[in-house]
Amino acid sequence: MADFNFLQDPVSKKWVILAPRRAKRPDIAKGQSPLCPFCIGRENEDQELYRVGEEGESNWQIRVIPNKFPFTSIHEIIIHSPDHHKNFDELPEDQIELIFQTYRQRYNTHKSKGQVYIFHNRGEGGGESLPHPHTQLTVIPNEVKPDVPLLKIDLSSSQEEADKIETPYFIISSPSTSQWPDEVWICPKIPGSIFGDISDEEISDISAVVSRLIQILDLRHGHEFSFNFYIYPGINWYLRIIPREKTLGGFEIGTGIFVNTQDPKETMAFIKEHFESPDLEKIKKEHQADYEKRI
Repeated sequence: MADFNFLQDPVSKKWVILAPRRAKRPDIAKGQSPLCPFCIGRENEDQELYRVGEEGESNWQIRVIPNKFPFTSIHEIIIHSPDHHKNFDELPEDQIELIFQTYRQRYNTHKSKGQVYIFHNRGEGGGESLPHPHTQLTVIPNEVKPDVPLLKIDLSSSQEEADKIETPYFIISSPSTSQWPDEVWICPKIPGSIFGDISDEEISDISAVVSRLIQILDLRHGHEFSFNFYIYPGINWYLRIIPREKTLGGFEIGTGIFVNTQDPKETMAFIKEHFESPDLEKIKKEHQADYEKRI
C-alpha cells in the first residue's frame, strides 16, 4: 500500500488523505523523544534538497529536506535555523527574511506541479510533533480542491482604520468572520498575485510583521503558545495566523460552524496597542512573569 492516498467523499465531495504510516512518526507530545533530526550533526542522515549557507556539513542557516512521513508526493521540511529553541518571536529579523526567501524559492520550484501549500505548526495544540522550529511544504494535486477560505480582508479605504494596521506592503486584520480567537490575516496591498511573486522588499516587511505579531500574541497566550499559520496557495494569497488555545467541540466538528469567543475588534485593539511599542520586550517579560505565577 502507498504511504498515502487521496480519497473524495462521494456525497460531500470533500477530500481526505489516508496516510497510516504517519502514525509512526516521532511525536514529543506522545512521549517519544528521539535525538532531534533537525539539529547540527545530523546532516548526513537525510537528502538535502536546498540549503542557505556555506558548503560543508554544519555550515548552514536553513536546510530543506524531504519529510520521512509524507502525505503528498512532494512534502518537504524547511528547518528554520540550527537553533533548537528559537522561533519567529526570538530569531533575528534577517534570519526570518531568509526563511521567507526559502519559502519563495521552494514555492517557485514546485508551482508548476500543483498547489503549493506552506504551513507551520507550533506547540502540541498546533499539531507539532518535533519541537525544533520548522515549516512544511506540500504540493496538492490540481484536481484536489482544498477547503481553504478566500481572502476576507477589505483592501479598500472603506475599511475602518480601527480594524486594520497598514505597513508599507501589507494590511493586517482580524476579520469579523474569524473562526478562531485572535486569528490574524496578513495580505498584500496589491491584489492578484501568488506568493511566489513576493518581492525582496515585501519579504523584509512581512518578516518584521510576523515576528512582531507572534511576540504580541505571546503576551496574550504565554511564551511558546500553540499556533498554526499557512500561506494561501493560489491567487490573492495571504498569511493566516491561528492561535490554537481553543479546543473544538462536537458542534463545531459536526456542523463545520465555528464558535468564536473573541471579538475580532478587541483582537485588533490589543495588537494595535503593542504593535509599535518600543517597550514590547519589557512588557513581554512582565507578562511572562505574571503568567508563570498563575500556573
